[in-house]
Amino acid sequence: MDFNIDQLLRENIKKLVPYSSARDEFKGEASVYLDANENAYGSPLPKDYNRYPDPLQWKLKERIAEIKGVPAPHIFIGNGSDEVIDILFRAFCNPGKDNVIICPPTYGMYEVSANINDIELRKAPLTPDFQLDLDTMEQLVDEHTKLVFVCSPNNPTGNSLDRADIEMLLNNFKGIVAIDEAYINFSRHRSFIQELTEYPNLVVMQTLSKAWGLAALRVGMAFSSTPIIDVMNKVKPPYNVNQASQELALQALNNINQVNGWIRETVQERERVAQALSLLPQVLKVYASDANFILVKTIDANAIYDSLVEKGIIVRNRSKVMLCEGCLRITIGRPEENERLLEGIKAYGHSS
Repeated sequence: MDFNIDQLLRENIKKLVPYSSARDEFKGEASVYLDANENAYGSPLPKDYNRYPDPLQWKLKERIAEIKGVPAPHIFIGNGSDEVIDILFRAFCNPGKDNVIICPPTYGMYEVSANINDIELRKAPLTPDFQLDLDTMEQLVDEHTKLVFVCSPNNPTGNSLDRADIEMLLNNFKGIVAIDEAYINFSRHRSFIQELTEYPNLVVMQTLSKAWGLAALRVGMAFSSTPIIDVMNKVKPPYNVNQASQELALQALNNINQVNGWIRETVQERERVAQALSLLPQVLKVYASDANFILVKTIDANAIYDSLVEKGIIVRNRSKVMLCEGCLRITIGRPEENERLLEGIKAYGHSS
């Protein structure tokens, strides 16, 4: 498939001259920095944070490149994956003219970001078994369709989407296919990062918020062809990822064995909790999951949710979401937290 990024870009973005920061204009080490109007005396913290951070986060990208096997120029670092999503809208979609396709039930920020940017949102609901409906997607595409977002493993359903279906999209859709792999570390399936060289229209989103346990740092990642990454770097704010987040993320990335241990334990607990839930009379169905959460169809999601809240146990009530009627989304916690959850659901049965 021919892919022409210039046909997708907004005209104003083609002409955009990005802000040139002091750290863009001088790269390297110096003994005296008098170029960025920083406080020369330091900061009132144990560590000095008076200097602006690397605007392109090269040290962090180089470490991620080692782990993921992707060259650093093919990596974008965002202030969470939400910034990645927003930048894709702002770079490629003309407000009031272009449209994007999402496949609900799915991550809610695609719709929120579309609405913020005044982009028409077209919905191709997943099939009853939570897979892509390619026929409906094809019918929704027109000359103004710039982006398709697919989430795999999907949130809130937890399942991975059929790989052949995604490849069909990549081979036939002339716009950008953004695959959100926030939960890929918990999945049996391989990442689409390995396919970057095959598909110039592919953007793979990942995060350090889930398996890596760094949700508070807000570090999202996008992997793509260099023309797309270059555009994203052009559109982003100059210092979009702060110095503390860059430093702490680098430290965390040196602890792969610890994180892999957490992933193994989470997957084991996921299977144990799913099995235990399936035996409860309050539970009608436990959906298969490749994520660190389980979607559970219950006899009364609202009542069970309220009963858990009273016990200080918070899950996510997804019963108002398309195809998720009567469902709770339950994150896999530590074994003792999971036991409290199971006991809490059992207690609802005794009291009703």
